[in-house]
Amino acid sequence: MDQRKGQPLARDAMAYVLAGGRGSRLFEMTDARAKPAVYFGGKSRIIDFALSNAINSGIRRIGVATQYKAHSLIRHLQRGWNFLRPERNESFDILPASQRISEFQWYEGTADAVFQNIDIIESYGVEYMVILAGDHIYKMDYELILQQHVDAGADVTVACLEVPRLEAVGFGVMHVDAKDRIVDFVEKPADPPAMPGNPEVSLASMGIYVFQTKRLFEELRRDAADPNSSHDFGKDIIPHLVKTGKAVAHRFSDSCVRSSYESSSYWRDVGTVEAYWAANIDLTDVVPQLDLYDRSWPLWTYSEITPPAKFVHDIDGRRGSAVASLVSGDCIVSGASIHRSLLFTGVRAHSFAMLDEAVVLPHVHVGRGSRLRKVVIDRGVVIPDSLVVGDDPVIDAHRFRRTDSGVCLITQSMIDKLT
Repeated sequence: MDQRKGQPLARDAMAYVLAGGRGSRLFEMTDARAKPAVYFGGKSRIIDFALSNAINSGIRRIGVATQYKAHSLIRHLQRGWNFLRPERNESFDILPASQRISEFQWYEGTADAVFQNIDIIESYGVEYMVILAGDHIYKMDYELILQQHVDAGADVTVACLEVPRLEAVGFGVMHVDAKDRIVDFVEKPADPPAMPGNPEVSLASMGIYVFQTKRLFEELRRDAADPNSSHDFGKDIIPHLVKTGKAVAHRFSDSCVRSSYESSSYWRDVGTVEAYWAANIDLTDVVPQLDLYDRSWPLWTYSEITPPAKFVHDIDGRRGSAVASLVSGDCIVSGASIHRSLLFTGVRAHSFAMLDEAVVLPHVHVGRGSRLRKVVIDRGVVIPDSLVVGDDPVIDAHRFRRTDSGVCLITQSMIDKLT
């Protein structure tokens, strides 16, 4: 709590979400949308997790910086996140790269995406800035990292995950002392430094940073004037503060939000087709690792007005049914069999079709008699009658984008080439 004002620190903070990335490892899923706009969990988008964490933590000023193919993301934000009110000292700003500094300059890095909007941030007079990545799945109370930042007197506090050391090569990795002060910060090291006292584990950056606003602006202006900088938090800002200031690590396990059904800290980067499919399918477990039903920490999103899901036909071989599955509103399962699958809004599954371990994005039509196993079907795809996916890996790999473990990504352009 802020003893000067008698209120949580979050009330004097702004969450700034960096949501401009493509997510190229999702391939065709991000051909028309940025990674933060990719659908997740039946009715949400990936970015909803960072934004919901901010709202649930008590932060009422939010900015979202967009860049790559932002229309789908901006439309979602306008529809689902327009409830913050200026008259309550709340704000929600969508900040596309709009050449505000120079007519030739888009956002050149994560730090530049904040620097170019300093004047907008300054107008709100917030004391603290919470910089967030918009493309991860997790639940976290940002008030707790704010409290640690203030108590430690840090110039920057970096949220981190404990990961097996040999798996940390794809992260920014922190080398800390016994008091969690960061003594070195290495971006994607070949030989990651280990945690003190635990040689098998490294501390990996979550892309979440807390600053006092004034201190952040000083660093951004210094960095903007450096012609040799890539203007990136992980590559430039954080390493510089590690050397010249006080940088502190915050353990995700200290602020992860868990319901009574969640036994461990949950964080996922769903940046590959395989990881995206697995994280969605995991939600069908009897007790999933991520509890979407926790009403004490709700997942805010754009909620479409839809009719209920509907299941029709009840004869052998043509029974509309779903087992161990999530089925969203406006879905009609018409004589189809759904098993361990996740259906987003408006899916139509027709008679004699079978879906097994399928992630089906909104408004997909699954044709009669089709059999689909281990698939991700992009929005609006029309699956032809009697299509079979998941039986023959050679045929699947020729027709669709197939991962090494057999998950097939299906888009409409791939279907069009079959005819």
